Amino acid sequence: MARDSRAPLVIGGSTIQRGSRETVHLPVAPMYTAMEMTMPVHVIRGKKDGPRLFVSAAIHGDEINGVEIIRRLLARPELSRLRGTLIAVPVVNVYGYTARSRYLPDRRDLNRSFPGSQTGSMASRLADTFMQEIVENATHGIDLHTGAVHRTNLPHVRVCFSQKESLELAQAFRVPLIMHSDLRDGSLRQAVVETDVPMLLYEAGEALRFDEQAIRVGLRGVLNVMRTIGMLPARRASRKQVQPLIAKSSRWMRAPDSGTLVSMCSVGDVVSEGQVLALVTDPLGREEIPIKARTAGVIVGATVLPLVYEGEALFNVAELETNRDAVGALERFESNLGVDPDLPPSLEAAQAHDPID
Repeated sequence: MARDSRAPLVIGGSTIQRGSRETVHLPVAPMYTAMEMTMPVHVIRGKKDGPRLFVSAAIHGDEINGVEIIRRLLARPELSRLRGTLIAVPVVNVYGYTARSRYLPDRRDLNRSFPGSQTGSMASRLADTFMQEIVENATHGIDLHTGAVHRTNLPHVRVCFSQKESLELAQAFRVPLIMHSDLRDGSLRQAVVETDVPMLLYEAGEALRFDEQAIRVGLRGVLNVMRTIGMLPARRASRKQVQPLIAKSSRWMRAPDSGTLVSMCSVGDVVSEGQVLALVTDPLGREEIPIKARTAGVIVGATVLPLVYEGEALFNVAELETNRDAVGALERFESNLGVDPDLPPSLEAAQAHDPID
């Protein structure tokens, strides 16, 4: 059902008034040491009604790029002119985040536990809290992710192409690539879309690592969405704006044998079908087994660990919807990325890019 952005905003029992900022600590299951645990939520409500956007990160506790994106977002001066409400949840899986782990203490994946229930498992209860307190108060959503441990992702947005409003958000985000991704059972994206709230999922970088490009692209993307849906003043469109590549699907290339991976490609590379992406060998160099691309496209995900087992996922190749100049599009996006305005002036001066927009 559609949310009424003019309705009173109550999160965690706290009523957030217009023109105010407030941090709410949502109680979640305490530690067995008797230490209380909470999910921190920072809410900024403009003086005028408008969309209510939630931006969440660290549903997987080791995916920390999104935490930094939200930290920088909350410091943006433009938020003083906010119309509507920003609901920022930098650390959803507080247990995994403190333990540097993807999972919850019960070893469940929180992003396979939505919409959850008040009486279910630990993961199910945490998911229910997020749905009731955050999603029920939102009109739009953005969930920030990275690759898993020892895997990195090209900055891209995943969205179901049949969801028109969600696809419009993805176009507004401005990433190198937009990839179709079916809704997955138990995921936050599935649970949110089923409540008629449009949302997208941003993927970039690697678990337990800050990636400056991934952070800058993500910050710019969230701000672009906020401008597009009327939460922030619009800006004049840049002549350098690059249209994202569109991918209808992706395929993983897997290791045919265990050994040492000698990679010849990285994320963002455009590859052709049959191209050798890497070799799997052994410490003695007795055999070299080529890993060939089974489809043409762009590498959107890759392992960064050179020690691999048979069957392990090595390269994720996105199959493009059109055959336009993918190499040129990615190069233009890179050159137009711009400078993160939160960097100190001395670091900005060392950059040769245009200002972020």
